Amino acid sequence: MNPVREVFGGFGVLLRGLGIVLRRPRLFLLGALPALVTSLLFLAALITLAVNITGLVAWATPFAEDWESAWRGLVRGALSLALLAGAVLVMVVTFTTVTLGLGSPIYDKIAELVEQELGGAPEAPDEALMASVTRSVRQSTGVVLVSLTVTVSAFLLGLVPVVGWMVAPVLTAVVGGWLLGIELTASAFDRRGLLRIRDRRHFMGTRRWRVLGFAIPTYFLLAIPFVAVAVFPAATAGGTILARELLTEGPQGPQEPQTPPIPHQNPPEAPKAP
Repeated sequence: MNPVREVFGGFGVLLRGLGIVLRRPRLFLLGALPALVTSLLFLAALITLAVNITGLVAWATPFAEDWESAWRGLVRGALSLALLAGAVLVMVVTFTTVTLGLGSPIYDKIAELVEQELGGAPEAPDEALMASVTRSVRQSTGVVLVSLTVTVSAFLLGLVPVVGWMVAPVLTAVVGGWLLGIELTASAFDRRGLLRIRDRRHFMGTRRWRVLGFAIPTYFLLAIPFVAVAVFPAATAGGTILARELLTEGPQGPQEPQTPPIPHQNPPEAPKAP
């Protein structure tokens, strides 16, 4: 497949998702609500941390009380900046996961609406609520941990002059977008009984350029404060459309060998009477 065409096709999936939710303004506003709540919660937490950062850092560094004021201020100032930067990093990495968790019924409804509009969707599998919640929490935790590891690694790589400055943003965008794609396609895969992240990775791997064409722009848009509020409903719809394309056109996983049919045999003729 043509990579350029696939990348633009992936971005077109996001636009198609936006078109579907814009045709239903009430659903679009409802889908934007969880992202807005998450943004306000994170903003309140960040402001609270910033207001109390001086006392918190002083409590954490009692050993610096007897230092000269210049050294004490330098160490505590650096620690304050590190804490604020770390808090922002955690918020950026966990934003999607927290929003999907808060708005799970709403985003499931958006995904169901997309499935109904496009047709041919199977019934959702009958899974116990506790098992579903446990699986979702476990998978989301794994995605967040991987994302944090990659983000910190990219930051450290970015400290390397020249090469790091070029490689780190690309690594962050590609891996962050890929992980975002894993989260946004979950509903459609779960509906078809493909409940493991391994299943999503398998089908996403069949059309990597299309997945990245959808996921990387979405990743950057969701990283912009409060822009994500408007993008999230479209991203949810787009993730459902993308999953359907992958499941329809992607090659299936390894098939189990089939037993060859037994050749048809005519029954033996009854002996003729003398």
